[in-house]
Amino acid sequence: MSITLAKTAGFCFGVNRAVQMVFDLLEQGERVCTLGPIIHNDQMVAELASRGVRVVERVEEVKPGEVLVIRSHGVPASVYKEAAARGVELADATCPFVAKIHKIVREAAQAGRTVLIAGDAAHKEVVGIRGHCEGASYVFSDEAALQELLEAHPEWGRAPLTVVSQTTLHAGVWRACQKILKKVCTNAIIFDTICNATASRQAEAAKLAEISDTMVVVGGRHSSNTAKLFHVCEANCKQTYFVETAAELKAEWFSASRRVGVVAGASTPAGIIKEVIQTMSEILQPGAEQEVEEMKSVQKSFEEMTDEEAFEASLNSLNTDQEVVGTVLAVSPTEIQVDIGRGLAGYVTASEYSSDPNVNLMDAVKVGDKLNLIILRTNDQEGIAMLSKRRFDAIAGWNDIVAAKDSQEILSGVVADVIKGGVVVMCKGVRVFIPASQATASRGESLDALKGKEVQFRIIEIGRGRRAVGSIRSVLREARKEAEEKFWATAGVGDTYTGVVKSLTSYGAFVDLGGVDGMIHISELSWQRIKNPAEVVSVGDTVEVYIKGLDPEKKKISLGYKKPEDNPWTILTNKYAVGDTVRVKIVSMTDYGAFARILPGVDGLIHISQIANKHVAKPQDELSIGQEVDAKIINIDTEKKRVSLSIRALLPEEATAPYESASEFAAAKPASVTGAEPEADSSAKEEPVTEPVAESSAKEQPAEMPAESAAVEATGEPAEAQEATAEPTAANDAAAADETEFSGKEDSAE
Repeated sequence: MSITLAKTAGFCFGVNRAVQMVFDLLEQGERVCTLGPIIHNDQMVAELASRGVRVVERVEEVKPGEVLVIRSHGVPASVYKEAAARGVELADATCPFVAKIHKIVREAAQAGRTVLIAGDAAHKEVVGIRGHCEGASYVFSDEAALQELLEAHPEWGRAPLTVVSQTTLHAGVWRACQKILKKVCTNAIIFDTICNATASRQAEAAKLAEISDTMVVVGGRHSSNTAKLFHVCEANCKQTYFVETAAELKAEWFSASRRVGVVAGASTPAGIIKEVIQTMSEILQPGAEQEVEEMKSVQKSFEEMTDEEAFEASLNSLNTDQEVVGTVLAVSPTEIQVDIGRGLAGYVTASEYSSDPNVNLMDAVKVGDKLNLIILRTNDQEGIAMLSKRRFDAIAGWNDIVAAKDSQEILSGVVADVIKGGVVVMCKGVRVFIPASQATASRGESLDALKGKEVQFRIIEIGRGRRAVGSIRSVLREARKEAEEKFWATAGVGDTYTGVVKSLTSYGAFVDLGGVDGMIHISELSWQRIKNPAEVVSVGDTVEVYIKGLDPEKKKISLGYKKPEDNPWTILTNKYAVGDTVRVKIVSMTDYGAFARILPGVDGLIHISQIANKHVAKPQDELSIGQEVDAKIINIDTEKKRVSLSIRALLPEEATAPYESASEFAAAKPASVTGAEPEADSSAKEEPVTEPVAESSAKEQPAEMPAESAAVEATGEPAEAQEATAEPTAANDAAAADETEFSGKEDSAE
């Protein structure tokens, strides 16, 4: 008599991942609850409950401080939104195969396509899938239900449809439904979303059932995939029995059986499978000595034992945490099959091969490689011998971690995750917890920026259960101190550095130079006047700076940022000269003239006397803010940062003398311009007043009189006429009362 156990018996990838996530959280000291039972196995749920894991049915039941684990079946999108609204921390264990279906239906609904789902409408996985459809969705369980839907919706024949299936759907039912859909619905896009592991498990169960006298299906009665295994086996073997534990086995089931097959659902722990095999061995042939033989025909994928004691001995030799050496037999993108020398095929998943979530198994290993592995505990994935290289590495590296605590050696690792209260760093295969207070150089810095980065740290605490606590901050502070000492020993005024903007204040920006901080005063950020440093730089920007000043005693560093070649006055003098005509923009007005933008950072004054070739009472009569005009540069004072402009100088020459005589000019010119009271005697107006006016003009005339004024003086025109045609530099002196306002504009230009 023989017992054959299907190789694919036990946890699937998604279930193993979910259970492992719960155990990992418990090891980190988290309080855990699951949204519904983490798997459809009462024994495993009870074991987790004994360790404090609560089962809740709604997000609102989660208590403060608990982490809510989303099981592998997945949940509707509304659950994520509610958790976010309530501030509940989630650990998402949704099977990647299920998450892929969520993405498919979400994008289909957004594109306006109708979604059809093959599966059990009441199953949590299907409920979760529908919860990601914003539009119309329909569920059918088999061919008959699909036919009814198609008859009720004849418009689907040409309508855009997207069709998916529950991951655990019976493969035969799915194939039949696909044929109908391809024939009737010409615009349907069909995604084959049955899990590969599920399909393989069902195919293997069917083959084993065909050659067995009795079949035993092991698993939770609420498990959908286990129930489907039972139906597959029942269709091929009349004597098929469903048990949850070994206690349900009955001796009469096997009285006339020569060959017994055993399969187990994806939610069945390895410990329960082992117990069932041991009990069956005692029932069938208690105390007998038999041999172990391997199936040679179509059962190559099964492990057949004719000697139950030998099988039991083999099982007993595979203890949790036992180290073994495996030879790679096959490699897929998700797992490695290895021979561990006991007539059993072992499996190493990608997550158990490496802590790197992006590891590519196809590149990492090849057939024939030898791997140092460790046997996982009985709740790990798929089959009898589920193995872990990652955990072997962790055990091998643990002694190094412990030694590093005593020696204070600096270790390196990659930040694998950001969790509540800190980050997790993988080092030598060991998960090292770094509290938030020890993860960054200063409090308040974001931890998210660390994820995926290689960091250096020290071990500061070794706890129970191989719990290691580290500190990144101690290494950063030590490195910063060394960098600071090196800086003060070598830095000098004028040295240039590349730094990172660390913070902003109202008066400047602080820059990290790599060990020390320096400050760029707001006046050094730009040649133009700014109100806030944020107008020029942002936190996190990389900037080129130079040292303007050092105070070693106070540890203060003044930095320069704006470059001399960007000085707008340097640009002005390089680009323009007195006599050039420029296009300018009016930016402000005063009583004595208008200021015009020549280039960013430099404004020039068009004195009121230089705005037009006629008398102008106020600048607003001829100009407006924002207006662009041509003007001539008539003076550049780089020392005082002043530029004088003239529009009048570009006007026709004959228009510059609109009066026939000085007396006519004096009669027309307002007192506010001439500075004289109106005369009562008309004859006095005709008389040239040369001496007093000439004296006044001499006081107001600039040291270098513009050529135009000199020309007027040479004609013998009255001094009043000369004053009317004076250049703006003289007018500026005459308008001394407005000097303060002009100086303010000068500061703006500077």
